[in-house]
Amino acid sequence: MIDQLFAQLSFVDIFNFCVFLVFTFCYAYQLYYVFVTLTRRPPQHISTVDHKFAVLVSARNESAVIGDLIHSIRVQDYPSDKIDVFVIADNCTDDTAEVARAAGAHVFERENADARGKGYALDYGYQRIQQFYGEEGYEAYFVFDADNVLDVNYFREMNNTFDSGAIASTSYRNSKNFASNWISAGYGTWFLREAKYINQSRLTLGTSCAVSGTGFFIRADVLERAGGWKWHLLTEDIEFSTSTICEGGRIAYCPTAVVYDEQPTTFRDSWNQRERWAKGFYQVFGKYGMGLVRGMFKNPKGSRFACYDMLMTIAPGMLLTITMIIFNAIIIALSLAGMMSTGQMVASSLSSIVFCLLSYMAFMFLNGVLTVFTEWDSIRTTTARKVRYLFTFPLFMITYIPIAIAALFMKPEWKPIKHTISVNVSEYATAQAPRR
Repeated sequence: MIDQLFAQLSFVDIFNFCVFLVFTFCYAYQLYYVFVTLTRRPPQHISTVDHKFAVLVSARNESAVIGDLIHSIRVQDYPSDKIDVFVIADNCTDDTAEVARAAGAHVFERENADARGKGYALDYGYQRIQQFYGEEGYEAYFVFDADNVLDVNYFREMNNTFDSGAIASTSYRNSKNFASNWISAGYGTWFLREAKYINQSRLTLGTSCAVSGTGFFIRADVLERAGGWKWHLLTEDIEFSTSTICEGGRIAYCPTAVVYDEQPTTFRDSWNQRERWAKGFYQVFGKYGMGLVRGMFKNPKGSRFACYDMLMTIAPGMLLTITMIIFNAIIIALSLAGMMSTGQMVASSLSSIVFCLLSYMAFMFLNGVLTVFTEWDSIRTTTARKVRYLFTFPLFMITYIPIAIAALFMKPEWKPIKHTISVNVSEYATAQAPRR
């Protein structure tokens, strides 16, 4: 009996240890990323030419905020004749199209209830530009969400990156409404961490970054070769990034180009959005996972690590945590049902679940502390709220566990999130730019 109990306990402990070991081994390189960001400066480039850009904005019922974005583009410290704004009013039932036109944008109105999603809207806009404005000679296409507002130097800084030869580049993603509540602060902290401690390290090390949602450009010849925006999974941005990296391409990052993004403030909206993201990551992993594995061995040496990094980004790493929790929950249930030995078995599994959850929350708390304190001047809220939201950030992140489980069974669907926070770019005129 004792030998049997020892064997069972050993199996449980070994399983939990192996999961922990695999997770640590796979993601330990991100600790090196932190070291790189804190000790090294990213490369800089100053352009000598003002390039010509087109801006693509997919907007569905965004009349409350679309005007602010267009205004922030019109007042850029960059020649206005070098930037044309195109808004795709996608299945709108409000006056988004009229507001965008009044603000000075070219507007394409799209009605298609079957092909729904941002990727389809972007492709529609790109094809209309080729049809009606093909002679303008746009050198790159920028993608923003309708709720964004740009720092006045955004295009000046991104032009530097484009001029360095980047085929695509993302930018520093800050929040319009970090201070709204713990949910918006959770998003804001995560995106600041991604910009500072993931993408900046990638830039410094010369590996590939990944575009994320909004605030990025793609060179015109890249879209031309693809025949338009041909990435239509639920996370079309991650699909583009993964596809590019699989092919040996390198996506850049501009740490001094700041885009302000409105974050959800209700848990329902946050759940819907993050569930879509989680499902989209599963889709991308299923479609490109093996391509990234092959790229780790067959791509040119300079892009092999980028394949590994992207594989770890889209791999369902959260499922390792979920697997360990479910495994130990099953052990507990079987023990309590009398089908396995109880006592130490239950204690071991319970302690493993508690250790897993507490370790995850502690790791996220440390990430939040590091991010908030190094990006302190870029976060637009009071000191008290900055400190308070350090303690709610782990709670925000742990809600990804049930979301990741639900995403396994959800039917893919794009659910729009209402944006209502209107701000003028002048409100950010005195904001301190992120430090390199």
